[in-house]
Amino acid sequence: MIEYLILISCVSFLIFLIPTRYRQYVAIVGWTGMVLFLFAEIPYYLSINNFLYPLLAVLSVPFLVITVQLLLKSELRVMQLSTAAAVAFLIYAPFEFIPALGDWLISVVVGQIFFVLNALHYDTLLVAWDMFQRYGFRIQIILACTGIQGIAIMLGVACAVPSNWRQKVLSFLLVVPTIYLLNIARNVAVIIAYTEQWFPYLPEIAGNGEIGYESFFWAHNVIAEGLALVLLIGIAYGLFRINPSLAEFARDLTGEYYQAVYRLGGKTPPVSPPVE
Repeated sequence: MIEYLILISCVSFLIFLIPTRYRQYVAIVGWTGMVLFLFAEIPYYLSINNFLYPLLAVLSVPFLVITVQLLLKSELRVMQLSTAAAVAFLIYAPFEFIPALGDWLISVVVGQIFFVLNALHYDTLLVAWDMFQRYGFRIQIILACTGIQGIAIMLGVACAVPSNWRQKVLSFLLVVPTIYLLNIARNVAVIIAYTEQWFPYLPEIAGNGEIGYESFFWAHNVIAEGLALVLLIGIAYGLFRINPSLAEFARDLTGEYYQAVYRLGGKTPPVSPPVE
């Protein structure tokens, strides 16, 4: 069921890239599929004590309501936001829906993690093509561990507004190597922290019944997720510097949603003073 939701969103956003008079309706289907996917994943994330994505699922409901309202008006900035989502799916979809390609990317990341771990003298076993073991603790590398989602999202953001070739090349160089290399470092750090049991704290919050899981929780679900968010904000700022039109897009889009939240609550949105 979950796979179908991803597929529906993917197909919808790819169709959105085709210029037709019904693009906004296709985008609505795409955004709805993404929100339903977040809710469908809640049981899994709660099972690993990851509360960020369930929170995102809850926040996605008013986001979807506002987005649908603005898409029905063909509001420019929300159409551009949908373009960003469509480009992100265009990049991510081959790795998600072509098993051989996704497995290839995972194997490449596994090999590089294995090399770095051993270079740092943290001798680790590969007990399967995608699974590490050290001191009896095992960690499996999946597609979400490769950084491809973050890369796809940020490249999608870069494509939300028109840009010249120089801006395209600089954006690519900022996004892809940065996220990929830091993602390798993130995986290495999480494996070391988990197998070395650096954070065996607050099992009533971080535990899930598995021995030593607390260290994985704090390293992966809290520290790594938090640093990843900071990284994405930093990359977004870099993209704004490369293409000032992106900064204008982000400002206008934020303003649209800010005013829509007021209208959703039955209040009149405040009017910003003109900027000289």
